[in-house]
Amino acid sequence: KMLLELLVKTKGVKVEEIPYTFTDRQFGSSKLDSSIIIDYCKSVWKLYKYGRQERKEEKRTSVRFLSKAARFFTVGASGLGVNYLTSMLFALSSDMWYLHATLMGIIFSITSNFILNKYWTFEDRDFSTKRTLIQYTKFTGFSSIGALVQLGTVYYLVDELSVLYPIALVLAVGTAAFSNFVLNKRWTFKEKVWS
Repeated sequence: KMLLELLVKTKGVKVEEIPYTFTDRQFGSSKLDSSIIIDYCKSVWKLYKYGRQERKEEKRTSVRFLSKAARFFTVGASGLGVNYLTSMLFALSSDMWYLHATLMGIIFSITSNFILNKYWTFEDRDFSTKRTLIQYTKFTGFSSIGALVQLGTVYYLVDELSVLYPIALVLAVGTAAFSNFVLNKRWTFKEKVWS
């Protein structure tokens, strides 16, 4: 009974079978009677109900994960708009080299995305200076990895494959989105990835 309870209530436990051979009873008599059998059946029923409740909670966990991912990508979409508009504004109005304009778009979008993700996606209302600076630094660091991917992708698509800059920009920004979500969820806002 104890082993059954452990197997039901622990997740991801590694089970290894160790052979055991029962022998005939040498002394005494069995204590197994109808009350023991009824207690055992009640215990199995409770474990069954426990397992059903756990599955319901797992579904809620999945919904929370999908909800946060949807919020993160919605913020990312707004960041795409900020990034794109800022990049195009700098590229067209100041005759800035397209990679410098892209870098300006990245900086503006990282900042707007951090503020929106902190407040809305991860519902972190603690804006104390130290905590916010630490989070912003981490967010910027992880986003910088995405920025390098974005810059490299834009450069490759424009200079090597002759893709139009506006199209290359959209493709490059989209490339970094998922990795940014996972990294920031786990390390910046200290949440489990799949919760």
